[in-house]
Amino acid sequence: MPIKTNDPSKKSWISVDSTSDFPIQNIPFGVFLTRDDIITIGTRIGDYAIDLGALHQLGYFDGIPLTDDIFLQDSLNDFISDGKKTWRLVRNRISEIFDINNPALQNNEEHKKIVLFTMNEVEMQLPVQIGDYTDFYSSKEHATNVGTMFRDPNNALLPNWLHIPVGYHGRSSTIIPSGTPVHRPNGQTLPKGEETPVFGPSKLVDFELETAFITTDANLLGEPIPVDEAEDYIFGMVVFNDWSARDIQKWEYVPLGPFLAKNFASSISPWIVTLDALEPFRTASPAQEPKPLPYLQQTGDKSFDINLEVDITPENGEPTTVSKSNFKYMYWTMAQQLAHHTINGCKVNSGDMMGSGTISGPTPDSYGSMLELSWQGTKPVELSNGETRKFIQDNDTVTLRGYCKKDGVRIGFGEVSTKLLPAISIK
Repeated sequence: MPIKTNDPSKKSWISVDSTSDFPIQNIPFGVFLTRDDIITIGTRIGDYAIDLGALHQLGYFDGIPLTDDIFLQDSLNDFISDGKKTWRLVRNRISEIFDINNPALQNNEEHKKIVLFTMNEVEMQLPVQIGDYTDFYSSKEHATNVGTMFRDPNNALLPNWLHIPVGYHGRSSTIIPSGTPVHRPNGQTLPKGEETPVFGPSKLVDFELETAFITTDANLLGEPIPVDEAEDYIFGMVVFNDWSARDIQKWEYVPLGPFLAKNFASSISPWIVTLDALEPFRTASPAQEPKPLPYLQQTGDKSFDINLEVDITPENGEPTTVSKSNFKYMYWTMAQQLAHHTINGCKVNSGDMMGSGTISGPTPDSYGSMLELSWQGTKPVELSNGETRKFIQDNDTVTLRGYCKKDGVRIGFGEVSTKLLPAISIK
């Protein structure tokens, strides 16, 4: 089935600024609360949110096999379960409805009042009910930087890193949409030079520049997903800030890995951009040496040219862009991550989320965390107001963005923006 929506010449009757992340070629999916306090599933073109539940009730999806309530829910899970064929049919139909040459809705003022909302009239929600969350560690540059800091620079990567997409199971209950503030976490740390831990607020709160992908129901228990089929089970992607407390992490991660340092909050952009929308921006992933085992070997371009940026905005200050990176630097691809995740028969469900791991590029300005940007605090990062940061301070706002650009078309994710509040006092 052709992806008609991706035609770069296609125009919408909804006005879209040239710098917008959401032209008619995007058609992302999300969940929002309307001005009438109704939660609905929708999409976005330009600065308008579009109520897909209302569109369906008005008959605009006639001919597509959808249940009556598919878009009248508070999550995308059931829609995602319908599979790739349905996603593509719906996305193509939406692009037809809003095509500049289609008068059906364009000339129906009554229907437009029901279907269209300006973005300041809606409140974005978490787009999926996330049953399980896995975070990978798939940027070679990031893993090398961290290994250089904490281990032997000549053996920065652990022996398994070039053979498997390393990952861990995280906590889904604290994944939050953009705009939800986060409190500085409390926990145990071991101050330098001390032999016993202390309890209190983390002093080294950090962002992690990541993306994440959302899966559909992919397999039966015991059934692996082949690497060359894995992308068929990926609905789309979001930009992802996997908050970290580096001092808590250092004390707790041996022997079982990340725990309280990573599960206090993870922030996602609210619009899920489909793999179909990203198709024009495919690119080769880095060469893999040594050659992976057969079940991880892939062919074709399996990465995407997604520009990524991070801003830090101090309270009452202006934003400073502290990092510019790109998803294409990822050593292990999403297909390899999903294939490895299920090679032991692990079951994957609709709405499961897989984080990429921190995405760092080859140059210091492309590092994806303050741990790297400030090199463990030894090289403070200067902000536009003259202040410096080694890590994130209370009342700082961290904003992550992602977008692709090619042939005059920009496809983006919007942003995930989160304010760090002071720790909650514990007596």
